[in-house]
Amino acid sequence: MDLAAALRAFTRTVERGSLTAAARDLSLSQPAISKHIANLERHVRARLLERSARTVRATPEGQALYDASRSALASIDAAVEGLYAMAGAIEGTVRLHAPSCIGGRHIHPLLMMFQQDHPGVTFELMLENRTVDLVFENIDIALMNGRPSGQDMIIRRLGLARRILVASPAFLQKHGPVETLDDLGRIPVVTTSRSMTSRNRLALVADGAPQEVDVRPILQTNDAHVVGRTLLDGHAAGPVQHLLVADDLEAGRLVRILPEWEVRPSELFLAYPSTKFMRPAVRAFADFLTQHMRRIEGLD
Repeated sequence: MDLAAALRAFTRTVERGSLTAAARDLSLSQPAISKHIANLERHVRARLLERSARTVRATPEGQALYDASRSALASIDAAVEGLYAMAGAIEGTVRLHAPSCIGGRHIHPLLMMFQQDHPGVTFELMLENRTVDLVFENIDIALMNGRPSGQDMIIRRLGLARRILVASPAFLQKHGPVETLDDLGRIPVVTTSRSMTSRNRLALVADGAPQEVDVRPILQTNDAHVVGRTLLDGHAAGPVQHLLVADDLEAGRLVRILPEWEVRPSELFLAYPSTKFMRPAVRAFADFLTQHMRRIEGLD
């Protein structure tokens, strides 16, 4: 029996709660995962997993083995990658999660830049607008809006993502200048749920002073790409993350309106599981990402 392979199959099954998910993560078949676990149970002479129609969970004996083995396996991976690093090579697979808007515009170019210097690194880039469980979903590093609340994560604060009010020149030509909050209330706007209060008002701030403004949202969405397209097409004005439209502002495709007012910014963080020994490839990319993300216009 390959004890290391059996332990990897077992720990991944515990983390995912599913033989199928563990097989997918490890690029194995489900029968192969089942065989590894059966061999491991015979080896330790104990039942390690309880199976139901919906999930798989560790028995008390299985939980004890999982707690003892997961950090050891991560340390083995780190040690092997460390030898590559000592030889001048950063190699391995990095599973990365980020919000789709920032991931497509900023993370993806940085990923390709990193691979130019470290071609032995393979990335699995997942772009979704949801909160993820880093350990459960086997994610090495994640970019998150807002401070993560989990106790089993290491976090790095990247900065404040400013959200400003913008419109296209064509929109302003059609609807007139927007010079006061009353002007903002008379024009069509596109918003996200993050920028609206429970009373369906736009939440703004100037010099630290908050203000709620009655607006006429013709579209509310959780997709930043839809917000950007709506703004660029001149269909509406509204708030948007500065780092997503910096190029459009510089090119004149969008202009700021009411520059003294902004939506309260959100904090951006990098997070990675503290339960896993930080492998050289993950550490190198986290350092690289932190350095370059902090240079992005609109991230203070």
